[in-house]
Amino acid sequence: MKKEEIEPWDFQRILFGQAPESFMLEVLVRTLIMYLILIIVFKILGKRLDGQLTLTELAVMVTLGAIIAVPMQIPDRGILLGVVALLCVVAFQRGLNWLGVRNTRIENATQGVMSTIIKNGKLQLGEMDNSGLSRQNVFAMLRAKGIFNLSKVKRLYFEACGEVSIYPEEKAKPGLSLLPPGEHHVLISQGKVNRDCLACSNCGSVIDKANENRACPTCGERRWVEAIVD
Repeated sequence: MKKEEIEPWDFQRILFGQAPESFMLEVLVRTLIMYLILIIVFKILGKRLDGQLTLTELAVMVTLGAIIAVPMQIPDRGILLGVVALLCVVAFQRGLNWLGVRNTRIENATQGVMSTIIKNGKLQLGEMDNSGLSRQNVFAMLRAKGIFNLSKVKRLYFEACGEVSIYPEEKAKPGLSLLPPGEHHVLISQGKVNRDCLACSNCGSVIDKANENRACPTCGERRWVEAIVD
């Protein structure tokens, strides 16, 4: 559209563009057709799209949104082109799944890999950095599961699909509090603070209070807080 054809406050153009009012009814029909086709595509792609998405599945979802918008709204674009594009996406995704089942390297490259975020009550800082997770992200995940002591977690796996798998420690030990700093007084009032141990606020390693002037044996930091026994 040429700039000289644009008139301010032209509500006919703002609401309908260059298409006639009757095209609104055609948009309704186009949307209904594309919606039904999209339902069929989701059925073909499988139940995985109902849960957490992997990298390729997320790419498919974004692509599907871009594809269906044009044939639904642009009057000079036919629906058939959109259908062909949808079929190409379905074939590509199913092909990647087929290759991934037969080749682990392809699966890891396209679907992502699992990361171990916590081992024996200690944060794995390198894995967190690779996964793009901050301490607050991890702490929020654990608090949502009712866990407020880092030492209660034997393993935390960050799955390739974005879900979290937590394996608790059978025997409770002193560990790093997962409560926000301003809530530490609550633990003191409840008698859940272990006065004999300190926890590294960086990785969660626990030492005796007599060694508080030493660096953390795991990460080298010197930021210690009182450990809890909850």
